[in-house]
Amino acid sequence: MIDRSAFSRPESTTDALSRLRKNLSYFKINYLALLALVLALSLLSNPFSLLTLAALLSAWSLLYLFRPSDSPLVLLGRSFSDRETLGGLVVVTVVVIFLTSVGSILISALMAGAALVCVHGALRVPEDLFLDEAETASAAAAPGGFLSFLGGAASSAAASAAPVIAVTRA
Repeated sequence: MIDRSAFSRPESTTDALSRLRKNLSYFKINYLALLALVLALSLLSNPFSLLTLAALLSAWSLLYLFRPSDSPLVLLGRSFSDRETLGGLVVVTVVVIFLTSVGSILISALMAGAALVCVHGALRVPEDLFLDEAETASAAAAPGGFLSFLGGAASSAAASAAPVIAVTRA
């Protein structure tokens, strides 16, 4: 992923998009880890947002996820159903995320991470890491492929199991 000799400037926008598409399919786990790292660093640099999200997570956990389903939530002498609890948590979450700085921090971190992913995907030459779609389709259709024994074994097992008759003594 970080091989400096594998980077070059794309010749056109089409070439950049093609590289990005191929690199996204190959490096998807690495790109998700990069997004998570950017998001974590952003939240660690803003402790108020981190505490706010931790409070939201604990509210969801305590009031909705880990609460016994047979007992309703009771606050200030009023009983709330599961639907009312869920609606209240959704409203509080939307208010906290969109009316505080938490939403802008999350969105800016995700946009920065997506920009890093796009830059890496457009600049890295895919080399021979990928098969063409035609080669993949022909390899899947051709008998004797790498996993061809799975299809044959399943059909032969079904064929051999069909004539079996259970014999019981009376």
